Amino acid sequence: MRKRIVTLLLAAGIAVAASVQAHEISKRQTTIVGELVDTGCYLGHSGQGAKHVGCATMCIKGGMPMGVLTRQGTLYLITMNHDNPDFYNKLKGMAGKNVAITGPVFTRSGMKAIEVSSFKTSKVG
Repeated sequence: MRKRIVTLLLAAGIAVAASVQAHEISKRQTTIVGELVDTGCYLGHSGQGAKHVGCATMCIKGGMPMGVLTRQGTLYLITMNHDNPDFYNKLKGMAGKNVAITGPVFTRSGMKAIEVSSFKTSKVG
Protein backbone atom coordinates (compact mmCIF):
# COMPACT_ATOMS: atom_id res chain seq x y z
CA MET A 1 0.00 0.00 0.00
CA ARG A 2 2.81 2.43 0.86
CA LYS A 3 4.49 1.68 -2.43
CA ARG A 4 1.29 2.65 -4.29
CA ILE A 5 0.97 5.91 -2.38
CA VAL A 6 4.61 6.80 -3.07
CA THR A 7 4.14 5.95 -6.75
CA LEU A 8 0.98 8.09 -6.95
CA LEU A 9 2.70 11.01 -5.23
CA LEU A 10 5.66 10.77 -7.60
CA ALA A 11 3.34 10.66 -10.61
CA ALA A 12 1.43 13.70 -9.31
CA GLY A 13 4.69 15.57 -8.74
CA ILE A 14 5.88 14.80 -12.27
CA ALA A 15 2.54 15.95 -13.72
CA VAL A 16 2.70 19.25 -11.79
CA ALA A 17 6.32 19.82 -12.84
CA ALA A 18 5.46 19.12 -16.49
CA SER A 19 2.51 21.52 -16.28
CA VAL A 20 4.67 24.29 -14.81
CA GLN A 21 7.38 23.69 -17.43
CA ALA A 22 4.82 23.77 -20.28
CA HIS A 23 3.41 27.04 -18.91
CA GLU A 24 6.87 28.61 -18.79
CA ILE A 25 7.65 27.50 -22.34
CA SER A 26 4.37 28.97 -23.61
CA LYS A 27 5.30 32.37 -22.10
CA ARG A 28 8.40 32.69 -24.31
CA GLN A 29 8.32 36.04 -26.13
CA THR A 30 7.91 35.87 -29.91
CA THR A 31 7.43 38.68 -32.44
CA ILE A 32 4.83 38.33 -35.20
CA VAL A 33 4.85 40.89 -38.03
CA GLY A 34 1.88 41.63 -40.27
CA GLU A 35 -1.20 43.72 -40.96
CA LEU A 36 -3.62 44.40 -38.13
CA VAL A 37 -7.07 43.25 -39.29
CA ASP A 38 -10.48 42.80 -37.73
CA THR A 39 -11.10 39.07 -37.73
CA GLY A 40 -14.78 39.23 -38.68
CA CYS A 41 -14.32 41.06 -41.98
CA TYR A 42 -11.10 39.26 -42.81
CA LEU A 43 -12.60 35.80 -42.30
CA GLY A 44 -16.00 36.74 -43.76
CA HIS A 45 -14.93 38.46 -46.98
CA SER A 46 -11.13 38.88 -46.91
CA GLY A 47 -11.46 42.49 -45.71
CA GLN A 48 -7.95 43.93 -45.42
CA GLY A 49 -5.66 46.63 -46.76
CA ALA A 50 -5.97 50.39 -47.12
CA LYS A 51 -9.48 50.26 -48.61
CA HIS A 52 -10.76 48.44 -45.54
CA VAL A 53 -9.24 50.60 -42.77
CA GLY A 54 -12.43 52.59 -42.04
CA CYS A 55 -14.58 49.49 -41.74
CA ALA A 56 -11.97 47.59 -39.73
CA THR A 57 -11.59 50.51 -37.32
CA MET A 58 -15.36 50.64 -36.75
CA CYS A 59 -15.60 46.87 -36.31
CA ILE A 60 -12.72 46.78 -33.81
CA LYS A 61 -14.17 49.70 -31.82
CA GLY A 62 -17.47 47.77 -31.81
CA GLY A 63 -15.80 44.77 -30.18
CA MET A 64 -14.71 42.63 -33.13
CA PRO A 65 -11.54 40.67 -32.22
CA MET A 66 -8.28 41.83 -33.79
CA GLY A 67 -5.81 39.68 -35.65
CA VAL A 68 -2.39 40.03 -37.19
CA LEU A 69 -2.14 38.67 -40.73
CA THR A 70 1.41 37.69 -41.67
CA ARG A 71 2.88 38.03 -45.14
CA GLN A 72 2.75 34.23 -45.38
CA GLY A 73 -1.04 34.35 -44.89
CA THR A 74 -1.18 33.10 -41.30
CA LEU A 75 -3.74 34.82 -39.08
CA TYR A 76 -3.04 35.16 -35.35
CA LEU A 77 -5.80 36.18 -32.98
CA ILE A 78 -4.53 39.00 -30.75
CA THR A 79 -5.32 38.52 -27.06
CA MET A 80 -4.96 40.96 -24.18
CA ASN A 81 -2.30 40.67 -21.49
CA HIS A 82 -4.46 40.78 -18.35
CA ASP A 83 -1.62 42.24 -16.28
CA ASN A 84 -1.10 45.13 -18.73
CA PRO A 85 -3.93 45.79 -21.22
CA ASP A 86 -2.41 49.08 -22.44
CA PHE A 87 -0.71 47.71 -25.57
CA TYR A 88 -3.83 45.76 -26.57
CA ASN A 89 -5.99 48.86 -26.20
CA LYS A 90 -3.53 51.00 -28.20
CA LEU A 91 -3.62 48.43 -31.03
CA LYS A 92 -7.33 49.14 -31.52
CA GLY A 93 -6.41 52.29 -33.45
CA MET A 94 -3.94 50.53 -35.76
CA ALA A 95 -6.29 48.80 -38.24
CA GLY A 96 -4.68 48.32 -41.64
CA LYS A 97 -1.20 49.17 -40.38
CA ASN A 98 1.75 46.81 -40.36
CA VAL A 99 2.78 46.01 -36.82
CA ALA A 100 5.35 43.88 -35.03
CA ILE A 101 3.59 42.36 -32.01
CA THR A 102 5.65 40.73 -29.28
CA GLY A 103 4.31 38.29 -26.72
CA PRO A 104 3.74 34.60 -26.05
CA VAL A 105 2.24 32.61 -28.93
CA PHE A 106 -0.36 29.91 -28.31
CA THR A 107 -2.04 27.30 -30.50
CA ARG A 108 -5.15 25.50 -29.35
CA SER A 109 -7.60 23.46 -31.44
CA GLY A 110 -5.95 24.74 -34.62
CA MET A 111 -6.24 28.43 -33.69
CA LYS A 112 -3.10 30.54 -33.35
CA ALA A 113 -2.97 33.52 -30.99
CA ILE A 114 -0.48 36.01 -29.61
CA GLU A 115 -0.91 37.72 -26.25
CA VAL A 116 0.35 41.26 -26.82
CA SER A 117 3.09 42.33 -24.42
CA SER A 118 4.32 45.15 -26.68
CA PHE A 119 4.15 46.31 -30.29
CA LYS A 120 5.60 48.78 -32.74
CA THR A 121 4.72 49.82 -36.25
CA SER A 122 6.61 47.91 -38.88
CA LYS A 123 7.53 48.18 -42.51
CA VAL A 124 6.45 45.41 -44.84
CA GLY A 125 9.46 43.37 -45.53
